[in-house]
Amino acid sequence: MFNNIAGSYDFLNHFLSFGIDRYWRKKVVSFLRSHQPKDILDLACGTGDMGIALVTLHPRSVTGIDISPEMIKLAGKKIKRRGVEHIYFPLQGDAEKMSFNSDHFDAVTIAFGMRNFTNPENSLGEIYRVLKPGGCIAVLEFALPEKFPVRQLYLFYFKTLVPFFGRIISGNRNAYTYLPESVQKFSKGPEFIDMLNNAGFEKAGYQALTFSVCNMYFGYKPG
Repeated sequence: MFNNIAGSYDFLNHFLSFGIDRYWRKKVVSFLRSHQPKDILDLACGTGDMGIALVTLHPRSVTGIDISPEMIKLAGKKIKRRGVEHIYFPLQGDAEKMSFNSDHFDAVTIAFGMRNFTNPENSLGEIYRVLKPGGCIAVLEFALPEKFPVRQLYLFYFKTLVPFFGRIISGNRNAYTYLPESVQKFSKGPEFIDMLNNAGFEKAGYQALTFSVCNMYFGYKPG
């Protein structure tokens, strides 16, 4: 599915979020700035937007991992256009079975990919393993607002307009029907915090963004 929509992925992300997805990624960058991470892993990197934003932190390296070869191919082209191929390295791979050594990265980010993992618990275990002691995880993920009328407007937009425009622009009937379904199935804020705690992270928490339509989760590997 992600291979099929790769060509229209960037446009649809910005179009369907009214460009607010850029602001959400900047929140992750701001969160990490005080930690000054040198080596960063960006999981479910897609076409590289989160990783390119992370380059502004002046790290030694950003490694992007995505299971879709078409996404990785487009990420590589974008990285070359931006002139950051000496810092940002996109690779095809599986978040549940990473080949990196333990205690390797200072920070791990995931932007709108956590809900797509087959086994989030296994993925969090792998993330914990490859993080250095004292390293942090930052996750952006869609959420379901609770308050009226934001929740009702959000559900109408996600269930009706997103699939309609997504199907027209991408040509894929299922991809943007899957999006609202996956968001509704994904764990709510406190439940995902429990998952982070169970994986061994400490000081886990989250910040609700833009009327609670998106959450930024974070946690730390004990140092």
